[in-house]
Amino acid sequence: MSTDDRDHEWANTRAWVDNGLPAGTRVVAAERLRGGWTSQMRRLSITGGEAPGRLVLRSFVKPFFVRHAEGLLTREADVLALLGRTDVPAAVLHGVDATAAHCDHPSLLMSLLPGTVRLSDEGAGSRAELLAGQLVRIHRVRVTAQNRPRTYEAWTAPDRVRVPEATARPELWRRAVDIIRRDAPEYRPRFLHRDFHPGNVLFDGEGDSLRVTGVVDWVETSWGPADLDVAHCSTALALLHGAGSGMAFADAYLGAGGLLAKEAGDHLYWRLLDALAFAPDAEKVAGPWRELGRDDLTPELLTRRLEEYVQELFLRYG
Repeated sequence: MSTDDRDHEWANTRAWVDNGLPAGTRVVAAERLRGGWTSQMRRLSITGGEAPGRLVLRSFVKPFFVRHAEGLLTREADVLALLGRTDVPAAVLHGVDATAAHCDHPSLLMSLLPGTVRLSDEGAGSRAELLAGQLVRIHRVRVTAQNRPRTYEAWTAPDRVRVPEATARPELWRRAVDIIRRDAPEYRPRFLHRDFHPGNVLFDGEGDSLRVTGVVDWVETSWGPADLDVAHCSTALALLHGAGSGMAFADAYLGAGGLLAKEAGDHLYWRLLDALAFAPDAEKVAGPWRELGRDDLTPELLTRRLEEYVQELFLRYG
């Protein structure tokens, strides 16, 4: 595994991977993948008799995620095993060491899915239609009481929202915070990806042959309202392509056969609960997006798009 940087830091992990491979196979190269935020991702090239070809290694190295790795990686391993019996294009699990008992860092090994992440403005509308259809299929995954994921967790709260300092519309943000002060609306629970957005979906083809080839990053999988998954993807689309793209996604989801809250106020609650988690800015997602070519996503642009999106949510649902 000589192509990886700081190779000495991964000696135990490499040994764990090699020990889990079929006899006569071994790892010959590792390439760091771009675009990860919560973890480091590596594409491993495998050679030998019954070699699986290429695998992907996810490792948590940031202190926060290392502390929570056991729950996150165990959940992802369980979800990948569950999805192997469905039509959702998810990776095949090859191994997990959620507590770093053998690895240098908590790690999960899985198959490499075909396709690439696509974040450009060109073709964004067509991709959003496919994203909506894929999300509907995810929400239709059936689970039992035994394999049901944990109930969703909110990623912000009224006292944690920070209003952008440069805003000319502080009253808009105060109004948005007041919306999420209420108790969460009642909902019909669904199987949620919980971090579904364009950066976690792989595409292949062009034009009429464009298709989703994989959905990745299942560490946050939850049980909760479909509106929350739609809200998260909508916020991401608004930041990537503008408020109009974020507003259109719920319509695409409904058009693909999905179901959302009947009351506009309930749907607004979930949309704002997600959007406000990015206030005052969206820098934590912009880093990986810039690595994938979106250098135009400056802090100022992202903050402006987030505010415009919140305004549009009130105009339609408020």
